Amino acid sequence: MELLDKLNWRYAAKAMNGEKVAQDKVDRIIEAARLAPTSSGLQPFEIMVVTNEEVKKKIKPVAWNQSVITDCSHLLIFAAWDTYTAERINTMFDLTNDIRGFKNEGWENYRQMLLDTYPQRDAETNFNHAAKQAYIAFSQAIAAAAFEGVDATPLEGFDPAAVDEILGLREKGLRSAVLLPLGYRKEEADWLVNLVKVRKSTEDLVTMID
Repeated sequence: MELLDKLNWRYAAKAMNGEKVAQDKVDRIIEAARLAPTSSGLQPFEIMVVTNEEVKKKIKPVAWNQSVITDCSHLLIFAAWDTYTAERINTMFDLTNDIRGFKNEGWENYRQMLLDTYPQRDAETNFNHAAKQAYIAFSQAIAAAAFEGVDATPLEGFDPAAVDEILGLREKGLRSAVLLPLGYRKEEADWLVNLVKVRKSTEDLVTMID
């Protein structure tokens, strides 16, 4: 129930007060994102954590001038792989083998299946797939932030190409997918803070197939 209480408390803060979030809280939020499940365990994304005020000021104009970009404590940018390559796939499969300390025939067959499939697809298809995986981690970070009592504002309203250029993401084989400012709500400046949370009823959202 505690988690549900926290999720009912959270909302997409439209104004933040500039207060810094304790690093241990940020670390746990990022760790929750790191532990998120992803397709084939590939984790095809990276998380950029921006605290540099000048960088945040550069991003704000290409993110609809939203104040939370510069007033947040930490700006998380989930950047997905621009495509799948054999090297990237092999790196993650090799990491699994190294950590587990053995090789498995079924796992190696699965590796080969991915190698025969993913790198041959067009880059845009691969990026869209990778971005979906980034969103899983993004969602888990939002829930973790709520659990920590930290406000997190999901943002898709930005120019990805411009953010990529500011951060030099394309040179790293990455493309920005979604932004997540972390901080604390500024209640007196936020029109949304006191409005009732609106969600579909369980009956409208869920269909039981027995």
